[in-house]
Amino acid sequence: MADDTIFALATPPGRGAIAVVRLSGPAVESTLADLGATRLKPRMASVRDLSHGGEHIDQALVLRFVAPNSYTGEDSAELHLHGGRAVVEAASRALIALGVRPAEPGEFTRRAFQNGRMDLAQAEAVADLIDAETTAQAKQALGQLDGRLSETYAGFRRELLHALALVEAEIDFPDEEVPDNLARTAGPALDRLADDLRRAVETGRRGERVRDGYRIVLIGETNAGKSSLFNALVSREAAIVTPIAGTTRDVLDAELVIGGYTVTLSDTAGLRDSDDPVEAEGVRRARMRAQQADLRLWVRAPGDPAGAAAEYARPGDLVVANKSDLGSVEPVGDLELLSVSTTRAEGLSALHNWIETRLARDLSGSDFPAITRERHRLRLTEALAAVEAARQALDVAPEMAGDDLRRAADALSRVTGAIGVEDILGQVFATFCIGK
Repeated sequence: MADDTIFALATPPGRGAIAVVRLSGPAVESTLADLGATRLKPRMASVRDLSHGGEHIDQALVLRFVAPNSYTGEDSAELHLHGGRAVVEAASRALIALGVRPAEPGEFTRRAFQNGRMDLAQAEAVADLIDAETTAQAKQALGQLDGRLSETYAGFRRELLHALALVEAEIDFPDEEVPDNLARTAGPALDRLADDLRRAVETGRRGERVRDGYRIVLIGETNAGKSSLFNALVSREAAIVTPIAGTTRDVLDAELVIGGYTVTLSDTAGLRDSDDPVEAEGVRRARMRAQQADLRLWVRAPGDPAGAAAEYARPGDLVVANKSDLGSVEPVGDLELLSVSTTRAEGLSALHNWIETRLARDLSGSDFPAITRERHRLRLTEALAAVEAARQALDVAPEMAGDDLRRAADALSRVTGAIGVEDILGQVFATFCIGK
């Protein structure tokens, strides 16, 4: 536990009905007593008149939590004050005078991790839950906070420890009563672990897209009606619409929520060659955004050639046949086609429903809880590479396989912060009767 006691405002700053100040650390009880909040029963709200140095601060609701049964695992408290700025400032001055320091960003959750109240993945989920703006983001963060992602990593950890125990037993105890070629029996376990890690990495983008937003880009020729469709989807006049070819010169982004998921929708310049340096730069940015998108809506008007947009369309993208009141658009390859008319507001509901169905398909459902951060995906990729290397080395040099498995263990430990040599030794001694 930390030696100092910290405090912070847990509610947004500014005028409000209630302001909650949190405290955590070894001096919480003495600090409360100095403020006049005594005879507090743990986990029971009590009304107390708070004062310091002869100055009355507020009549507050005070809650006290005794270690280790608190969010941080330390002695903690909450002061539910009236929400005026003067009250909060008076309480803050009193706490600082009593030797309680302002907390650093994230310090309460950091102490919770250091005191074993949560692992790193759960700590990250706290931040995600605070930042959640959609139901999907909140659901994903709650699942991670409840430990579902950590349980998945714990399963990887158990398989890894089992395989490492077999390898370490043959290397470190060659003269004991262990079966010959014991390390090679770890092969099936490593195959299963590699398959699980591979699937987890392959589905890793799903959680990141739920948290950061699914990227949909409108691509197509000039005057195909991309900006009109963009305005219709975001329900406001966000993009300038004119009959002049090349009106859109830059990428225009808008965030919206579809089916409970955050979507970043981008309107882009028409894909064509241009001698105008400004338009050419806009086309370059459009091409780059098209390559990075999760989904491309290829907007085509009657009579449009396939043009440059064809090289950026991917399987699963949608051809949006715009200006359907003026004629039809021929299908393109195996891409699904949906007709709309922005001038008559026809087909827009069907397009919205198509996008919602696509989001549900791409962002929900998986054998694994979604990896929510690039950090997780990189560490799992490292672990997978190490496990695959260990599998190849197993039949040749078990000691090299052990090094690879330790690298995999280190990579996993950097996700949750929970694996060590004692776990490996415990697994070895629990599995084999070594040394009798």
